[in-house]
Order: sequence, then structure tokens, then C-alpha cells
Amino acid sequence: MSYVYKREAIRMDSKKRIIIKLSGEALIGESNKVIDPLKVKAIAYEIKEAYDLGNLEIGIIVGGGNIWRGQNASEMGFERSSADYMGMIATIMNALALQNALEQLGIETRTMTSLNIPQVAEPYIRRKALSNLEKNRIVIFGGGTGNPYFSTDTTSALRAAEIGADVILMAKNGTDGVYDKDPVKYKDAVKFESLTHQELLEKGLEVMDSTASALCRDNKISIIVFDMNEKGNIRKAASGKKIGTIIS
Repeated sequence: MSYVYKREAIRMDSKKRIIIKLSGEALIGESNKVIDPLKVKAIAYEIKEAYDLGNLEIGIIVGGGNIWRGQNASEMGFERSSADYMGMIATIMNALALQNALEQLGIETRTMTSLNIPQVAEPYIRRKALSNLEKNRIVIFGGGTGNPYFSTDTTSALRAAEIGADVILMAKNGTDGVYDKDPVKYKDAVKFESLTHQELLEKGLEVMDSTASALCRDNKISIIVFDMNEKGNIRKAASGKKIGTIIS
């Protein structure tokens, strides 16, 4: 099963619009550096393969878990709002690293942040984001939603709804789809080829948090969950080929 684009009416051209969701941990690489330049460059090459298809407008959300995870910090005694804001800043650092890697490959890229840091990135303004996408620029959305208590999964769903994206590509770090239970702990775990958003919520499968899942369901945004560590998978998922698990 491949996903079907359903939002042509809101476009001025024939390009398809996607969001790629990357985990912050994916930037660590084998060196155990918080941000491994070689791993960031490898991810940028994978994204370029999708960009070079020529028929896509690409937005990217990257987490901050390689640097800071607000929820874990709050469990250690940090005030939750402050901890979450620190996590948002971590996502901006990752966004800037990825922007630099993409621009070294000759791809015009903009980082837009929900937190106002004009010295390093454009503020997130929906119309400006759409303009950047229509000018064939990759847009990286940093800073989460700009509010504490919301994950970058929710940011992905929110930005996808705002810009009219057809699909969110959930590029997992070592997980090739959605299973009925943790495949690392249970060898008999069964992988789903497809699910509905409602099934995802009812089964309590931890693909993304429930707020993000509900946003995708309500706005009819498909999700493809796949392993980003297999070379070429981002391009395959972006082109609509059967890969991982599709949630629609």
C-alpha cells in the first residue's frame, strides 16, 4: 500500500508536500558525539536523494533528545516548563547542524523557529514557511511548538496540518515499522503493514504521543514509520513506495 496525496486543491503547483520527522538521537552516530558531523552529513545525503526527485516540497522536524530531554529532566527535579524550553533550544541546535549539512550539498535551506532567535534563524510564520517551500527550499522547523508540555511529534503533526502536508515520514533510528509489542524485548512481536489512526490510538502503540496521533487523524495526515538507517529509505518513503508501516 502506498499513501495517496489528497491536498492538490491547496497547491499552486503539482508538487507534493511532506514532513520528515527525525529523532535527535539519530544525529549521535557511532562516535557517541552529541552531534556527529559524519552522521549529520549522511542524513543530509539521504534527504538530498528525496529532494532530487524534483516533485516534493520538504519540511523537516528534528528532535533534541541527543542533547536534552525535557521530560526526563523534570523527573530529576527540574521545573517542567524550564526543562522543556531547554529541549526546544536543543532542537534548534540540531536544526542548524542539519541546515549546514544540506547547504554544503547545494540545497537552499531555511531554519524557522517557534522561539524568537533572529540572530540565527527566521521566526516561524506560516505564510513565510509556505513561501520558502514554494521557492524549492527545504524548511527545518526548530523549537518545537514554542510551548512546554508538547513533544516534537506533536510539532510534526501541527506543522503538517498548518502547511497542508500530505504525509509525515517518521524516520526511526533502528525500527523498521510499527509492532504489536517491543521487537527488541519480544522475538514474537508482529509488525503491522498498515493501521488506521483510530487503531493506533486504541491499541496504545507508541509511535507518537496521543496528541500528535489525534491531530493526524483529525486532519487526515498519513504517517509512514520506517527505519532511516537503511540507505535509500528516506527516498523510498518520500516517493510513496511500500516501506515500513503506513498509518492512514
